[in-house]
Amino acid sequence: MFSKACEYAIRATIYIAVQSNQDNRVGLKDISKEIDSPEAFTAKILQQLSKNNIINSIKGPNGGFEIDKKDMSKINLSQIVMAIDGDTIYKGCGLGFKQCSEKQPCPVHDKFKVVRDELKHMLETTNVLELSVGLKKGLTFLHR
Repeated sequence: MFSKACEYAIRATIYIAVQSNQDNRVGLKDISKEIDSPEAFTAKILQQLSKNNIINSIKGPNGGFEIDKKDMSKINLSQIVMAIDGDTIYKGCGLGFKQCSEKQPCPVHDKFKVVRDELKHMLETTNVLELSVGLKKGLTFLHR
C-alpha cells in the first residue's frame, strides 16, 4: 500500500518522536538501525521529512534529528505520506488501472473507494504523539 520509503519514513518519525519526548536527539545510524533500514536510504528519507518540516535536522557535534514536543500532536500520518509518496494512495485504482473513475469504474472501484476513504481518514486523524506513546509503553514496535 505504501512505498518502502514511506514505511521507513513513518517508522523513523515515530522513533524520533519517542526520543524527542525523552529530550534526546538521535543520529542517522541509530535511526537506521532502529527502523531496520539501509543508512543511505534512511538519509534520503530524513532529508525529505526535514524539507517538509516534519522533523528538525540539527547540524554540529551535538546535532541529530528531533521533533518539537509541541508539534507532535499536530503532525499526522497523512503529512508523512504526502511528503514521501504524494497523494496517489488516495487516487489509485484498486486493480492498478491508469484510467479508473466514477464514469469508467473498474470491477472493484466502489468497494475500493470506501477503503481509500477510510485510510485517508485514519491517516488524517492519527498523530505522531499517540503512536510514539504506544511505542514507549511497549504496546507497539518498529521492527521484528
